[in-house]
Amino acid sequence: MTEADYDEVHALWLTIQGFGIRALDDSREDIGRFIRRNPTTSVVARKDGKVIGSILCGSDGRQGALYHVCVARAYRRQGIGTRMVGYCMQQLKAMGINKVGLIAFTRNDGGNAFWKQIGWKKSDVNYYEFVLNEKNITRFIGAEE
Repeated sequence: MTEADYDEVHALWLTIQGFGIRALDDSREDIGRFIRRNPTTSVVARKDGKVIGSILCGSDGRQGALYHVCVARAYRRQGIGTRMVGYCMQQLKAMGINKVGLIAFTRNDGGNAFWKQIGWKKSDVNYYEFVLNEKNITRFIGAEE
């Protein structure tokens, strides 16, 4: 993934049920900063030149993290997500990272089923956050009605 992929990737994110998109963290500028900090770890999947999947992947030097893992609905159950996760894990391992985590919203049934299916284990931790900027509001992509 490169900064040039932002528009297509962001458009894909807005179609994914169960996703949470933040006003500031997911802006072009913030995603660009993330990619510059982690230039080899994020990935996009393309079909006929169109972005159909993506993962933001990075490391703090101690452990890896996956963010916004998604595959367009029409392309699911074809191994695309699994291959993208594998790519990210290989990149992290090459950096000497031994642990990787992610956050999946509890209401994201499809995402949670995917992680369970590919062998990830749900962690028994409490996740806390503190928003430093009140403008950074999460927009949830809701269930189809």
